[in-house]
Amino acid sequence: MTTTTTTNSETDSLLVEQSPFLQSLVQQIRAYDHYGVYRTWTDELVIAPYVIPKKKRREISLEGDIDPTTKLRILCYFRAIAALIEKETGLLCQVVVDLNHEGFGWALVWGGKLMVVSRTLRDAHRFGFDTLEKLNDQGTKLANAGIELVKKFPEVSRL
Repeated sequence: MTTTTTTNSETDSLLVEQSPFLQSLVQQIRAYDHYGVYRTWTDELVIAPYVIPKKKRREISLEGDIDPTTKLRILCYFRAIAALIEKETGLLCQVVVDLNHEGFGWALVWGGKLMVVSRTLRDAHRFGFDTLEKLNDQGTKLANAGIELVKKFPEVSRL
């Protein structure tokens, strides 16, 4: 009798490989890699900063301005959602992330005159997800909701 076991990294690798959202997220992050730092990195390593366990998130200070790397991580997350919506609907989407110095603000994705995703952001200093699966689930859920809105209101989205 043979037993097949998979390691956590193999499971993560398979999830990233099979997830349209995570693939889109990797593409968005790599697009901002002007110096080729991520060229030799695996996809799992590229998106690893999004996975921050609750205990570690609590340790992140909310004092001071938001780190530019964190702002870029948030922007790439919502751009990945917009890219999935574009791919599925053919609608060109725009993304705006507006955060104040305290870490509060908005993330908006719209196409035409239709707001397809609108999220209030709190404690942006601590932006992250407990697991890779939760990252994938939340991103996929937001993208699917945006796709449904575009399909429900095509006349507004095409203006």
